[in-house]
Amino acid sequence: MLDDLKGKRALVTGSSTGIGAAVARELARLGAKVVIHGNKNVEAANAIAKEIGAAGVVLGDVGDSAAAQRIVDEAAKALGGLDILINNAGAIHERVTNAGWDEAMYERVYDTNVRSVLAVTKAAYPYLKAAGGGAIVNTGSIAGRFGGFLGSSVYASAKAAVHSITRNAAREFADDKIRVNVVAPGFIITPFHDKTPESVRQAAAAQIPMKRLGTAEDCVGAYIFLCSDAMSGYVTGQIIDVNGGQLMV
Repeated sequence: MLDDLKGKRALVTGSSTGIGAAVARELARLGAKVVIHGNKNVEAANAIAKEIGAAGVVLGDVGDSAAAQRIVDEAAKALGGLDILINNAGAIHERVTNAGWDEAMYERVYDTNVRSVLAVTKAAYPYLKAAGGGAIVNTGSIAGRFGGFLGSSVYASAKAAVHSITRNAAREFADDKIRVNVVAPGFIITPFHDKTPESVRQAAAAQIPMKRLGTAEDCVGAYIFLCSDAMSGYVTGQIIDVNGGQLMV
């Protein structure tokens, strides 16, 4: 059923490492044409692109609206259009309590996690519509579902916003045959968690029924499912949780 992904044109933001890189690899393996996006880690973005034979690499901060437009335009030019958008770029940046956050930190987190989704989606919409429809998959988070652990209030609220934006966009774009969904990963071992203390990792693993933390590869299937019209053609506005049973809703 995944043969329908052959020849599809996909932009995966935040695909130099982690979940984005894993999704880009699988899309390419299934025959999709993929553009890799990176921001600060240019070498990693180029390495992934070379590994999978990507159609191109686009660089820049998707949290900046003007840059997001340029990134999408460059990707669509390299691909000859756009059928799939994976809004994966995001970061917690730093753990700050409700009593300790400041304006600069708030803006940084919301630009990276919320403005990026709005701006990239806005830029991609005309290309997806011109293609006769497509799929948008946004990366949410288990934190956006239950509020997050200590120090992640701002990040958790940003991911909850991503979940809400997704549902609204699913309604708005349905007539254009553009499906919009979310994958909400749990505690996944990627560079995202490089600075997470080992005590926090162990505490999280203890709360997970499967008794282990997730990997980027654990998340890939959910993204591929949502990209494929054959697999999920009647699925839109949904959140797929990938968390080993840590949260069951």
